[in-house]
Amino acid sequence: MTVGEMLVATVPMARTLNLAFLETTPERAVVRLPDQADYHNHVGGPHAGAMFTLAESASGAIVIAAFGDQMSRAVPLAVKAEIDYKKLAMGEVTATATLGRPIADVVAELDAGQRPEFPVAIEISRADGAVTGEMTVVWTLRPNG
Repeated sequence: MTVGEMLVATVPMARTLNLAFLETTPERAVVRLPDQADYHNHVGGPHAGAMFTLAESASGAIVIAAFGDQMSRAVPLAVKAEIDYKKLAMGEVTATATLGRPIADVVAELDAGQRPEFPVAIEISRADGAVTGEMTVVWTLRPNG
């Protein structure tokens, strides 16, 4: 099962919004929100909440891809998120997430008994390539026990 398939199977919001996980690697995650009238806002584009969920889902996908091998000893948790809506989004939108710290540095902090935090930057764009939003989610790996 791929990371995207696992997220669709276990995260009800990803399934509800019909998110498509196009690419999921430790370096990058790309997730698409199809154009769906049920999730439009008052101007006919995707609702801000749907775009937030899209971006947060992309961040979660890259976290699992990057730190899935640490899940037996730590739980990934979102600590905080900030989103900026830049331009009107219309039609399908895509979120591209990138990890803000080297994986080895985060794992080294976990090895040292710390609870590492790391940012994930997400860019939301329309089909024409225009960036409609930017989001940062700060994640942590909370050690088990």
